[in-house]
Amino acid sequence: MKLAVCLSALCISSASAFVPSSFGASRASTSLYSSNQNPFGAGQSLEYTGGDDPNNKNYVKLADALNVADTERRKAEEEALARERAAEMRREERLRKIQYMADMPDDQPAGTVDEFMFKEGVQDQLDKLDNDLVGLVPVKKRVKEIAALLVLDKMRRKLGFETSVPSLHMSFTGAPGTGKTTVAVRMGQILAKMGYSRRGHVVLATRDDLVGQYVGHTAPKTKEMIKKAMGGLLLVDEAYYLYNAANDRDYGQECIEILLNVMENNQDDLVVAVAGYKDRMDKFFSYIPGMMSRIGNHIDFPNYNSDELVKISSVMARDLEYDIDPNAYPVFQHYIEERMQLPYFSNARTVRNAMDRARMNSAIRTFERFAINGENGGMCTVEDLRSIQAADFQVLLDDILNADTDKRIFA
Repeated sequence: MKLAVCLSALCISSASAFVPSSFGASRASTSLYSSNQNPFGAGQSLEYTGGDDPNNKNYVKLADALNVADTERRKAEEEALARERAAEMRREERLRKIQYMADMPDDQPAGTVDEFMFKEGVQDQLDKLDNDLVGLVPVKKRVKEIAALLVLDKMRRKLGFETSVPSLHMSFTGAPGTGKTTVAVRMGQILAKMGYSRRGHVVLATRDDLVGQYVGHTAPKTKEMIKKAMGGLLLVDEAYYLYNAANDRDYGQECIEILLNVMENNQDDLVVAVAGYKDRMDKFFSYIPGMMSRIGNHIDFPNYNSDELVKISSVMARDLEYDIDPNAYPVFQHYIEERMQLPYFSNARTVRNAMDRARMNSAIRTFERFAINGENGGMCTVEDLRSIQAADFQVLLDDILNADTDKRIFA
């Protein structure tokens, strides 16, 4: 019995050295604790302060973990409070708006449509579209419909009505040279004027600009083009080349997935327009239904007729400060009618190429008259420098009529 008491006293005496001073003070009445005072002195903490203890690193890690946990807890509490404040502000804003709309009289003036059209510069862009593009009545009609939606949406927003950004992604279908790029540029400028895009610029891209040639190459290329187009309009020409149905491992599929994601999540800051031949675009949409469903504006560009192409030549001459002789128009129209029967006809692009050749023929004719033949002492007039005559177009027509069958397409 005496041995047991002695062992107990010994254990208690040994353990008291590791008990904090606070515990020792609370049991000052016990003679065992009173005989084993804090060796570090009164008021000194027994908290570990370093030394040769192999658990030193563990103590530091524990303190760091507690600090991190405390910081994360404070951040979570702050974020929760911020969300609550934001929700409360939205509720208050919603109530104020409801009250505002209830108190608004039905005859509240909202301004005239013309005022918004001219103030925002939309009418100016539509006028430029009419001046730059000959014909294309269905296309111009569709563009004006989109512009009308944007104008009325902005008028509603001014009064406080609920608004949402409409789907502005577009599909342009038609043959080459029908004005798809020109319309895309005008649409980008209209969106910028109305505040639906930050910059209003147009970035033209093809498969080569978007799809890589090896694994891991496509995503950076596609994202780089998207980054360039942010704040404007990304026009993907001949978009059906992005998808190769015959090859499941084609890298174009990755590009399409990135585009779909951007069209869905970044429609407030980027408008995507895809363009190409109508039959091929229809087939492309059948393979990629997600692309079709994300595009709200489908615009088909019809081919020009010969009269419209002659008018286009007049517009090009006006922009280049040339004067086409009235007798030259019938010759040019005959050339266009013959050229339309041949392969690789490209509407306005063919007209542009023909105008370039006519300008070259005019330069050769003028040079021979005044530089080689010395007519009028070598002095030419302003009219001579601006004039495009029937003979300049007749050279083009003769190339088609007199060339061999296999060479006519190059005339």
